Amino acid sequence: MPLAELLMAAMWICLTAYALFGGADFGGGFWDLIAGRAEKGRAQRNLIEHSIGPIWEANHVWLIFVIILTWTVVPSVFAAVSSTLYIPLTLVALGIIARGSAFAFRKVSQKLWQQRLFGGAFALSSVVTPFFLGTVGGALASEQVPPGIAAGNPITSWVNPTSLASGLLAVATTAYLAAVYLTHDARREGDPALAQAFRRKALTAGVVTGGLAVLELFVLAADAPGLFRKLLSMPALPFAALSVAAGVASLILMLRRSFLAVRLSAALAVTALLWSWGIGQYPNVLPGLALADASATESVLLANSIAVLIAGILVIPSLWSLYAIFQRDQSAHEPWADKQRT
Repeated sequence: MPLAELLMAAMWICLTAYALFGGADFGGGFWDLIAGRAEKGRAQRNLIEHSIGPIWEANHVWLIFVIILTWTVVPSVFAAVSSTLYIPLTLVALGIIARGSAFAFRKVSQKLWQQRLFGGAFALSSVVTPFFLGTVGGALASEQVPPGIAAGNPITSWVNPTSLASGLLAVATTAYLAAVYLTHDARREGDPALAQAFRRKALTAGVVTGGLAVLELFVLAADAPGLFRKLLSMPALPFAALSVAAGVASLILMLRRSFLAVRLSAALAVTALLWSWGIGQYPNVLPGLALADASATESVLLANSIAVLIAGILVIPSLWSLYAIFQRDQSAHEPWADKQRT
């Protein structure tokens, strides 16, 4: 397999990791937004902060990898996307900055009005950011970004049925992932009432996400028939079918209270959905532009391959260790858990 294909596969792996881990963090902000007033929603907000606090900033490393690999492996694609979709991309950047700042300030704020202000900014930006990320994905999927600098319309490229539906699906997916993860976290922390609350949220979000996924197919059939046909044909069809099967299995597992297994099935559903899109679009990266024609020179690709290999050796074990540390049962060692039981 040529280096360009290997590097784009690595980029898609990073995109998948960001959707699973960073997406769950964004989803936590969604549930923070609708948790209720200060006292009513305190337990849920404490769990959300406890769950995402140690690792939420680290998850952006996957997005950084996606940006760098796109920039260096397919520079013409990076130029076309950034010059056409600069409005939603700017809103994504502002949302990430606002979310991080608000999360940090809320944690150290002492006054209730400050906590509400920064909490609202954190929660709202956690919803807005994945929405605009979804519109970017929808613009690419519906072939609204042609090759060339600023060759696409800066408004209609992402304000169209596929992009808007993709934005809503992205928000629902992040909310579903977060509810699934938080259900297991609450159970591990010894709070069955909180686990049951997030279980209900996960079931509701799962049904809504499934409905939006079906709606997305109808939208694609009307607005992006080329991608629709590719998703329902080989080799993308098995991945699309796997996403549907894993999504249904997730709801069944959640109903059966298999909280650990449902984390795997939910992650598999999102992963298969992303890869069905990527495989369906291959070998084109933009309308009429094949990966072979858009990729950088062999020397640049070789340098990138070495960098990706080194980054994988350094980053993946470090993040794995970080996730493992904070997924252990901390109930016997942390005052947070004791406070929740009182």
